[in-house]
Amino acid sequence: MRFSILTVLAAVAIPFVSALDEPLDIKITHAGECDRKSKAGDTIGVHYKGTLTDGTKFDSSYDRGQPLSFALGGGQVIKGWDKGLEDMCPGDKRTLTIQPSWAYGERAVGPIPANSVLVFETEMVTVTPGKDEL
Repeated sequence: MRFSILTVLAAVAIPFVSALDEPLDIKITHAGECDRKSKAGDTIGVHYKGTLTDGTKFDSSYDRGQPLSFALGGGQVIKGWDKGLEDMCPGDKRTLTIQPSWAYGERAVGPIPANSVLVFETEMVTVTPGKDEL
């Protein structure tokens, strides 16, 4: 059996690409359409409910009645949010399952134990273009 260099590279690259996706799993639960989706640099408003994998709720913007607003991609939130909330329209909903490496890692934060996998039910409420588009 003959192997080309492309066959060998593909066999090596496919597991590597899969490994890059592991810190974040995105499940689209509702997708709409809009003229412009969220991207790094935008200020977004997001409603969310955060739980541990056993279903224990640790936070919810719905309980406060106000979405969380922040600059997407600016490092103001965990990496799983900065990446998981890109390319969304207002009204879109996603469930983000975030591994500790893209969440809080080995740190315990409030009611979240160290090394926790976090599950967020998210809903994009607003997308305001960043300064470069105004």
